[in-house]
Amino acid sequence: MRIALATYSTRPRGGVVHTLSLAEALVDQGHEVAVWTLARGGDAAFFRPVDPRVEVRAVPFPEREGEGVGPRILRSIATLAEAFAPEGADVVHAQDCISANALPGCIRTVHHLDAFTTPELAACHERALVEPRAHVCVSAAVAAELAEGWGLAATVIPNGVDADRFARAASGDAAAAAARRRWRDQLPGSPLVLAVGGIEPRKGTVDLLEAVAHLRHRHPAAQLVVAGGETLFDHREYRHAFEARRVDLDVPVAVLGPVAHDALPSLVAAADVFCFPSTKEGFGLAAMEALAAGVPLVTRDLPVLREVFGAAARVGVDPPSLAAALDEALSDPDPARRRAGEALAASCSWPAAARAHVALYRRLQADGTL
Repeated sequence: MRIALATYSTRPRGGVVHTLSLAEALVDQGHEVAVWTLARGGDAAFFRPVDPRVEVRAVPFPEREGEGVGPRILRSIATLAEAFAPEGADVVHAQDCISANALPGCIRTVHHLDAFTTPELAACHERALVEPRAHVCVSAAVAAELAEGWGLAATVIPNGVDADRFARAASGDAAAAAARRRWRDQLPGSPLVLAVGGIEPRKGTVDLLEAVAHLRHRHPAAQLVVAGGETLFDHREYRHAFEARRVDLDVPVAVLGPVAHDALPSLVAAADVFCFPSTKEGFGLAAMEALAAGVPLVTRDLPVLREVFGAAARVGVDPPSLAAALDEALSDPDPARRRAGEALAASCSWPAAARAHVALYRRLQADGTL
């Protein structure tokens, strides 16, 4: 089977990680896969090496000074649509709003649902839901939202996770231990509270900052570390609010920005606790990677995160309860919970996800949808 997967960026976000991992699992199973993407800001390649059996089609997308979010979204759609050539693909599968708008007649994975006020974004979001021929969701909770809000039935195919990569980073191997020590030397606070995903409203970063301020009553040297953060959207006002609140609360924060692919597992493994206070998610891939590394996990109490993580995560609903959950994770590591988290992460298989996608593609071909 020849499969075209499409994503909106070469940079590390959950949907992009998903696209590359799925593509590699599909070629492992004997399929031909091309990944189409927008190469933003002069990017020459994806944020990590890609299996050479996967054909990468990166469409140049130069930045424009002063361009607003809405016009940038419309230009993104037009640029990818103009460049895309299916070249005999049996399946065209879009992984986000932009690529779903650019590729009519596609299958769409809905990772999570958003509510936008910018007109171009709102229209992009709506078209990307109602126009695709079929839908995939990475959790039953998001599939239920799609059914309730739009009357659309989606096939649920959970994410995989590269659990071995993060488990190795947490191992007693000398090189792994040295890599963790380098992070601890660079980030001298203790305990280290890690979040991955950048500073943005959907990630609940200001709530996390407030939670760490509460935590410091019990753990005075606690430090917040925020990694990642590539996004299409303009979150400058939110970041300014975060910085002003950080000064008010006097919380030490290390904002690392995007972390190199090879360095991320050791950073995660070096953390004392991983916090994932997102207000909207589809699965929580970064949090699952933390469990693979044996790091205690605290999440916001959302239906989707209860579905995915169950008893492997402690939960909170607001800064005080998130702080209490962080304190419990630090004070009572609970080896049984850690083993359950590691087992959960190990059970999330990209080969299984690829097989489920192929089964869906074949059903859609058989019933004439494709």
